[in-house]
This record gives sequence, structure tokens and C-alpha cells, in this order.
Amino acid sequence: MKGTGDFMGKKTDIEKISSDKEYEQLLQQIMERSKAGFEKAAEEVRKAQLATYWDNGRYIVEYEQNGKKHAEYGLELLKKLAEDLTLRLGKGYSRPTLYKMRKFYQCYPSGFEECEELSWSHVCELIYIEDDLERSFYAKQSVAEKWNVRTLKRQKKSALFLRLAASKDKKGILKLAEEGIEIQTAQDIVKDTYTLEFLNLNDKRHYNEKDLENRILEHLQEFLLELGKGFTFVKRQYPMNIGNKMYWCDYSDSLIIPILA
Repeated sequence: MKGTGDFMGKKTDIEKISSDKEYEQLLQQIMERSKAGFEKAAEEVRKAQLATYWDNGRYIVEYEQNGKKHAEYGLELLKKLAEDLTLRLGKGYSRPTLYKMRKFYQCYPSGFEECEELSWSHVCELIYIEDDLERSFYAKQSVAEKWNVRTLKRQKKSALFLRLAASKDKKGILKLAEEGIEIQTAQDIVKDTYTLEFLNLNDKRHYNEKDLENRILEHLQEFLLELGKGFTFVKRQYPMNIGNKMYWCDYSDSLIIPILA
């Protein structure tokens, strides 16, 4: 009869598997492949959703334009469509959603290549921008900077396009809308003004430097997004030796520095 010590000294099959290096490789293979598959499936669903909603918007607009009687239906058409589509297909076809589909097509009647890499939530923000150049700018920046919807909303609210366009000529504005922000000179990195409403500071004429530094560090991600492309966080109170004398640079000097590639 085997003693308790003999039994306790042996590894169970589960323990053997857990310590097997080849098992770890198997686990990683399955995890990585599954993650890649899920991401690919989600990407295909996103593309199909945009294409479907754009087509649905086109169908609605074409129906409205096909005769005076159809045009007179107005929002009653969307109300009736919402009722019947919800009854036959289920959720996802409310009147506000159908209105956004129609507006999506109206904003991009020739195709939506400009925002094909974005989500439907991004599109819902873009379609309410009436100016074509401004809408194009935000779409391209969302793609280039990988803005989430929250960041897109904030940049719209802070009037980023108008602030940048204020110092551009007409040709420059067109280029800004077509290509987004392209860094070529130091002037392209530094904005004329910055909007820091996310710091939630009380409305004062002057601010304590330490309080401002602390608030910026608490909202570092938002601050870097507001600065734009080409900046990085180095260190708080960064030491510099100039002329054999030590200086401690705070946020207002070089806590955040531009990176020129």
C-alpha cells in the first residue's frame, strides 16, 4: 500500500500539463488565432454595416426624389418605414436611425471611401457637420490619428478645424481638408491656441503654476491629443545641464517636447 507521502509527491496530469512548455505554446497559438479571427470578423461586420446603411440611405433618397408625391411624405415616410422594418426585421430601424442613414448618403452621394475605415458611431458624428471641407478634415484626422468617438466629439466641440484654418489661406484649407494635418515645419506642430477645457479648472484670470501642472498630468492623454501629432511625454521636472548649471524644466518648458523625425 502506498503511503500518503508517495501520493503527495507525484504530480497530477493537470499539473504536468500546466508546466509543459509545449502546452504554453499551444495555448498562445489558440489565443492569438482566436483573437485575430474575432478582430477580422468584427472588421467585416463594420464594413458591411457601413455599406448597408449607405445603400439604405440611397434607397430612401431615390424614393423621395421619384415624384412630387413621394417628396411630400417628409418625415412621415421615415416613421412608416421604422414601424414596418422594426416589425419585420427587429431592432435597429428606428426613425432617428433611418434619418441618419439618409443623411449619410446625402453627405457622401458618390461613395463613402473617406470614412470607410471608421465606425458607424464616427459617421453619426461626421454627418452633422454641414461644411464639406470641415467634415472631410475630421474624417481624415479620425483615421490618421485613430481617434475614438469621444476624441472626435471633443475635437469638434473645441473647433479644431476652425482654429487651424484661421491661419491658413484658401489653398491651405483645401489641403488641410484633403490630407489632414501634415507636419513639414515647426509651425505645423505648434498651434496658435490650445483648448484645455478638459482640465476642469475654475475660471480665473491667473492660475497657480503647480496646480496647472498637476491638472495636465492628471489628464495627460487629453493634453497630448490637444497638442496634436509629434509630441511625447518625457519626465516630470526634467533636469538639464546648461553651462555646468542644473535647471529643472517643468511642464511649461519641456515636459512635453516635439519629436521631429
